[in-house]
Amino acid sequence: QVQLVESGGGLVQSGGSLRLSCAASGRAFSDYNLGWFRQAPGKERESVAAISRLPFTTYYADSVKGRFTVSRDNAKNTAYLQMNSLKPEDTAVYYCAASARGGGLVLSSYDYWGQGTQVTVSS
Repeated sequence: QVQLVESGGGLVQSGGSLRLSCAASGRAFSDYNLGWFRQAPGKERESVAAISRLPFTTYYADSVKGRFTVSRDNAKNTAYLQMNSLKPEDTAVYYCAASARGGGLVLSSYDYWGQGTQVTVSS
């Protein structure tokens, strides 16, 4: 098993930036594919970005391509989501998740989830 804790959320103005972190503990972090997801009030959870085990292939939802960057540091057991040019529609609770079997942007393939961190973008 792996435990995940997100941090770095907050309130930011439109056009601003935030960097989310996802700290992992438990089984070998490097064994997992990692994903970032978000859920806005009244909406379903949606995929945002993902990064695989080595060779660290990345995936992005169309809505965030060119603005968000996903990365990981296996030595620190941490994944990151750098979010630039934020828009009000990016407002949501952001979750990181881990999967030992699947991954990419497929939400159902993730087995372990963090508690989420709130991101609010004001216009």
